[in-house]
Amino acid sequence: MTALVWDLPGEHYYETGVDRGVLYFPALSAYAAWNGLVSVTETLSRELKSYFLDGVKYLDHLVPGAYSGKVQAFTYPDLLDPLLGNREISPGVQVHDQPVVSFNLTYRTRIGNDILGSDFAYKIHLLYNLTATPSDYTYNTLSDSLSETPFEWTLSGTPDSTLAGKRPTAHASIDSRKADATKLATLEGKLYGTDTTNPDMPTLAELSGIFT
Repeated sequence: MTALVWDLPGEHYYETGVDRGVLYFPALSAYAAWNGLVSVTETLSRELKSYFLDGVKYLDHLVPGAYSGKVQAFTYPDLLDPLLGNREISPGVQVHDQPVVSFNLTYRTRIGNDILGSDFAYKIHLLYNLTATPSDYTYNTLSDSLSETPFEWTLSGTPDSTLAGKRPTAHASIDSRKADATKLATLEGKLYGTDTTNPDMPTLAELSGIFT
């Protein structure tokens, strides 16, 4: 028998911070580092359905929803403009309200503990087939106190269906505390590029192939 033990050193975990954002445009094999990320918000759209028989509940069924979320950033890569429907017709000249294009996105969240702080571990998040809708943006007059207002986009994802035997999804994550270190390094080399390869976002089937 094993008794539970609370408050062991190193087991006070917390998740904080977002970094290493990368934007991918698969149709053109284009990619760009996303500097200036402020936050990524995941919207949980699951629905709980309850079933009754003769007035007595006999089943709760949780229906998974589609991925949606929000991104805030003080700046964004130029690659995002054409994906949002802004087309450059001449250097420095854009026409707006053009057709939008889907893209992929990866970012990393930090995991800390009571010993190493936020350098303890991290999660890599992969988001597939996204479309982004920009929120309203207000430009204020200059004053003595200058405040920066981040850009914000609402994200909607179309599920990746390449992974056999699993429900299609637009979101996957890898926890560095549990993943094999060598395989994780292989994934990071693919996501961020190496001296001999360009950055690329693997499909769910390719992701499974790396780790299994």
